[in-house]
Amino acid sequence: MERHQLIEKYNVAGPRYTSYPTVPAWKTEDFNLPEWQIDVQKTFKKDKSIGVYIHLPYCESLCTFCACHKHITINHSVELPYIEALIKEWKLYLSLFDEKPVLKELHLGGGTPSFFSPKNLKWLMDELMEHVVIPEEHAYGFEGHPMNTSREHLQTLYDAGFRRVSFGVQDYDLAVQKAINRHQPFKKVKEVTEIAREIGYTSISHDLVYGLPFQSKESIQDTVQKTLTLRPDRLSFYSYAHVPWIKGNGQRGYSEENLPSGTEKRALYDLGKELFQAAGYQEVGMDHFALTNDELFTAQKAGDLHRNFMGYTTENAANLIGLGVSAIGNSATSYAQNGKNLKTYLEKVNNGQWPVIKGHLLDPSEVLARRIIEDIMCNFHSSRLGEFAIQNPDIYEKLTEMASDGILIFNKQELVVYPEGRAFVRNIAMLFDAYLNQNSPKPIFSKTI
Repeated sequence: MERHQLIEKYNVAGPRYTSYPTVPAWKTEDFNLPEWQIDVQKTFKKDKSIGVYIHLPYCESLCTFCACHKHITINHSVELPYIEALIKEWKLYLSLFDEKPVLKELHLGGGTPSFFSPKNLKWLMDELMEHVVIPEEHAYGFEGHPMNTSREHLQTLYDAGFRRVSFGVQDYDLAVQKAINRHQPFKKVKEVTEIAREIGYTSISHDLVYGLPFQSKESIQDTVQKTLTLRPDRLSFYSYAHVPWIKGNGQRGYSEENLPSGTEKRALYDLGKELFQAAGYQEVGMDHFALTNDELFTAQKAGDLHRNFMGYTTENAANLIGLGVSAIGNSATSYAQNGKNLKTYLEKVNNGQWPVIKGHLLDPSEVLARRIIEDIMCNFHSSRLGEFAIQNPDIYEKLTEMASDGILIFNKQELVVYPEGRAFVRNIAMLFDAYLNQNSPKPIFSKTI
């Protein structure tokens, strides 16, 4: 089958699999909060390591391509009460632990973390770090907006132990920037990248997006070539997720006719990939690239790459704690998500209540499926097929069609994704998802390619 035919065949709606089961399958009405708390405690007793994701939701302007949970305002008086709430929520988690946790992972996401002043970020970090053990090997990073991330921001977080920063670039083409309301010149990205490197950040990433309105091969080539002159340690090359049915008018600032799709969209990725690899970057997992001396590449090569709500990571903390509105966390066998309404989140936490509103407790079969999906998404292979087939004997039949399409090869115990099949890793993972057959009255996921 020709490549364009494969893309047309497999370009269907599907999850990105930062979790399994995915968020739409989680319970809300009958979520058992005490049982989830017990699960977190059980996980902690076996392994004291934690990761912390802090969601900082504020942005001064709306980027119309963004599918994140954000709150648009230019009123910076919101910083103080929000950080106060984060600290109170953090203390709720500390009450579950009988000793100091070991903070292996820390990520500040948003929204725009650099919306917050360096002074307030230092206050937040001081309150967090006071109650943890910082191991020698740890991964602390944040998302920086090139237009408002200052030297002081970078220095403050560096002093708190951060060595990773990802700058959202998306695209340098002026027509694309206008369509997505993301105005930032190359010189500003260059400036903030050089400051981060000067301060001592050892892993600087640039986030690019393909499939945006008005993108072309020419604009992608220009954006990538500009990016390569700055030589970031890592690159994210994300597929634009067009989900206006979830995000409303925020993703209807342009017409569907303005979006490249299907074969045309994948050609943009293939062009970027070709340019990255020619410059010495290696493909890592799905939509990520890294230089061979970066920890992300060495982790994949060693089989130690992991995937969670913070994306690809070199660490695998037993408990991932999500702080802030809409934040998600997980333990060894559970997930939990905070409510998405900012006012309700603040009210609950200030009243000493847990802001968690939904979650999922995994059974053994789901734990196994999660491991297989992570194998596929991180390392393009899994050796757990035999164990899975005991309960799901039809898996071999499902894999046969993909094998005949030249996407993968498999036997009774193992599957391996061909390099040419890596565009379809989400589709492969979907074969192990028991929840996809449940009908939904409305669209949920973006297209896989």
